[in-house]
Amino acid sequence: MSRERPGRGPAWHVDAELAARYAGGTAAEGDAWSVEKHVEACGACAALVSSAARAAPETGPLLAGIRAAVLERVAAEGPPERAAAEARGAVNSPAYAGGPEGPAYGNAGAAASTTASPRTTASPAARASTGESPAAHAAPTTNPPAHARTSATHTTAAGATGVSPRLSRAARVLWAAGPALRGAWAVALGVVVLGALGLSYGAGLGASVRPLLLVTAPVLPLAGVALSYGRHADPLYEVVTSTPSGGLRLLLVRAAAVLGVSVPALTLAGAALPPAAGGPGAAAWLLPGLALTLAALALGSFVGSRRGAAAVGGAWALFVVAPTTVGGPAGAALMAGAAPYFSGPAVQSGWAAGALACALLLAARRRSFDHLETA
Repeated sequence: MSRERPGRGPAWHVDAELAARYAGGTAAEGDAWSVEKHVEACGACAALVSSAARAAPETGPLLAGIRAAVLERVAAEGPPERAAAEARGAVNSPAYAGGPEGPAYGNAGAAASTTASPRTTASPAARASTGESPAAHAAPTTNPPAHARTSATHTTAAGATGVSPRLSRAARVLWAAGPALRGAWAVALGVVVLGALGLSYGAGLGASVRPLLLVTAPVLPLAGVALSYGRHADPLYEVVTSTPSGGLRLLLVRAAAVLGVSVPALTLAGAALPPAAGGPGAAAWLLPGLALTLAALALGSFVGSRRGAAAVGGAWALFVVAPTTVGGPAGAALMAGAAPYFSGPAVQSGWAAGALACALLLAARRRSFDHLETA
């Protein structure tokens, strides 16, 4: 619903029907996100949503039970005596009683208590009758110490946490990208890329390394996806899953981050390797890799992200990697074994169709990611 704001048009507010759907867990993802953001600044809508949550059969008994348990715990433990004792100890500490910083704070407090404004010391008529200028009763100008000015400048430029905005933004982006880009997966990706280049040019294997990279590249994003989401990978999994931005939305963001790192790295590494006559190109693994990633996500909607990625990766190793390498490490044999899975418009079209089918299944199963994994 909306209310008219003078000069600003209608304002959106939560109505009773949307509050009931939100409390019952049936609100659309976008509506739930809007409700949670709106109630941060609107007390009336927050009260409406709170009433709906207490009245809903899905959440009312649960909230009542939590409230009763909290009140019972507080009544059993009594007042926080330790916190009160610590507070008394802090007040009696040397910083207040005359320690290195005590006199400074004491003088500041005394000055603040004894300095009065012109309006409380004397009226304008009284000052005029005594011949005093208004400036004589003006509040004194206090110059803060140099270290205080430096600290204030640092806080303004770096924020309340003392971290520069640029560094803080980069840290937030890295954290949102998921655990995979912060852990061993990124190291493993670098090892594969550098290892392929080293085997080709350092060990003298030459063109025989490209088919090995082609059959290995589609599996690496699967490992990144498995390490990006789920209770086994993310220490904040339960927290983020309960938010409107969790679930499939967050999983897709992190999968895109994994692909955004692995696709250019592996493709450029393949392009830097010596080509083989008649073999697949350096980008021939992209559609198979996309299809495998979407297949892992779709299967993960049934069995969890980690199990889905492991199943798809195992099937790829069994039906693609093993037949490709059965002919031996020779370059011609490896290329002949890899070509049926990557070369030709028909093969690439098949991978594209498989990716589309997995994407449709993932869209149909999107609500399954709103529930916590249990295994």
